[in-house]
Amino acid sequence: MEYLFGYIENINITDIVDISVVAFVIYRFLLIVQGTRAVQMLIGICGLASLYWVSLSYKLYSLNWLLNHFFDYFFLILIILFQDQIRVALVSFGETKLFGRKKRVKYNIQIEEVTNACSALSRDRVGALIVFERDQGLLNYSLTGTRLDCTIHTDILFTIFQTNSPLHDGAVIINGDKIFSAGAFLPLSKNVNIDSHYGTRHRAALGISEVSDAVVVVVSEETGNINICFEGKFYKMSTLDDLRKTLRKYLVVEAESDREKRSIFGVTT
Repeated sequence: MEYLFGYIENINITDIVDISVVAFVIYRFLLIVQGTRAVQMLIGICGLASLYWVSLSYKLYSLNWLLNHFFDYFFLILIILFQDQIRVALVSFGETKLFGRKKRVKYNIQIEEVTNACSALSRDRVGALIVFERDQGLLNYSLTGTRLDCTIHTDILFTIFQTNSPLHDGAVIINGDKIFSAGAFLPLSKNVNIDSHYGTRHRAALGISEVSDAVVVVVSEETGNINICFEGKFYKMSTLDDLRKTLRKYLVVEAESDREKRSIFGVTT
C-alpha cells in the first residue's frame, strides 16, 4: 500500500496527460469494435495472453516457445486483424474539427425528392439503397458503379431501382446535390449479430455505415419498410415524415449551428 501511495505522489501533469490520451484512444477503439467481429478476436487475444501467463508460471517450455514467437509479431498481427477498425479510427481522427463540425450541403430540396421516391418504391415493394455522402469521401465505392452526375429527382431514382434496370442491384450514391453514381457495390457488414432476416441490401447498408459517416436509406423489397442506417444501426421509419425529419437531422445545417459558429468569431448579423 505504501508503494502505491508513493507511486501516486510521483505522478505529475505529464503522466496525467499521457494516461488520459491512452485511455481516450482505448475508449474510442472499443466504441469502434463494439458489436463487430473484432470483439471475438479481442477475446481470443486475451485468451492467448492468459495462456502465455500460465506457460510462464508453470514452466511449460514448449507452449511458452510457441506463444513467445507469436507475440514477437504481436503488433503486426494486430494491424492485420483490425485493419478495418484502424482505418475507421484514423478517418475519424482526421476529420476532427477545431471549431465545430464541417459545414454540410443543405439537402432540403434533395430530401423531398428522395422521400417521394422512397414512398413510391415502398408502395410498389421495390427494393432500394440510397447513400448520402457526408464528410468522409466515398469515391472508391462510387467508382464501382456507373457515374451519372445528374440532378436528384424522384423519377430518376424510381427508374434506377426498377427490376428491369441494369443498375437496380447496386446502390445510388448522392454527393452534394447530385446523384454521383448508381449500381455501386458497397462492403457487406462484418457484424455477426445481424438479424437473420436482413438480406444483402441491408447488410451493405450496415457495411458502408460502419466504415464511413454516410447516411443510408434502405427500402425493403419484401415488406416495403423504409429504414435509415447510420453508424452501424438501423432506425425504422414509421412514416414519411419520420424519414424526412431524420434525413434533415443528419444532413441539413441547422440555423443554430451557423449562429454559434458566427458568435465564436465575433461576427453578428
